[in-house]
Amino acid sequence: MLLFIGAGKMATAIALGYMRRGGGADSSAERVLAYDISEKARRAFTEATGVPCVADAAEAVGQADRILLAVKPQHLVEALAALPPFPSNALVISICAGVPLAKLQKLTGTGRLIRVMPNTPLMVGKGASCYAPGPKATKEDLAFVGSLLGSSGLARQVDESLLDAVTALSGSGPAYVFEMAKAMVLAGQAVGLDEALSTELTLQTIAGAAEMLSRREGTPDELRDAVTSPHGTTFEGLEVMRKQDFRDMMRRVVIAARDRSIELGK
Repeated sequence: MLLFIGAGKMATAIALGYMRRGGGADSSAERVLAYDISEKARRAFTEATGVPCVADAAEAVGQADRILLAVKPQHLVEALAALPPFPSNALVISICAGVPLAKLQKLTGTGRLIRVMPNTPLMVGKGASCYAPGPKATKEDLAFVGSLLGSSGLARQVDESLLDAVTALSGSGPAYVFEMAKAMVLAGQAVGLDEALSTELTLQTIAGAAEMLSRREGTPDELRDAVTSPHGTTFEGLEVMRKQDFRDMMRRVVIAARDRSIELGK
């Protein structure tokens, strides 16, 4: 049995992708179960995925051979204290941001662990997730997690030492894109577009540019140059970004987020 501890949005997205794409023997509703103390979360999880979500997981824990921890990091200790010990042979998967494998091993009593850093686009099947194994994780465990996360986007195995960088880039990255989108909408309004049209144009532009990159129609530099005429409109706009050292600003943004991730993990 695959048991979700916590049934919030990220757990729902993982379960939904797994169920929708037929993740294997455990992908039937009879072999997947979730637990959450919130009635609202339980109801929403089941409505979205078709997977039962219970208020008492004591019995289910003993039957689970795969357990996915999807609670807020600050609530992890409390959540685990309310549950019976995990089966000694169970694989424990954690999406609790900033909680290192060493701490997870102490809390769960097992080294058969995989730590995951997903991001919110996973909720629309466009996730970018990285995962790192604990000392006793098997090749089969890694294959399972790769399939679990791959059902909702990109999934890559990395060394745990890189997960703070992953957190800073792809984990926090959607917020950077959302902030850029808001800035573009406001800029459109500043030059005379109404909010609705400016929003439509911004969203389609971001989606279209991302699709071109995704299709590997060129590198970011090549695609930028393809729409930039010497001293044309795009050139003048990019000159402002260059003078403001936009790339260095993004570097500092990611470094700041990386450093905070390291701090929270201590």
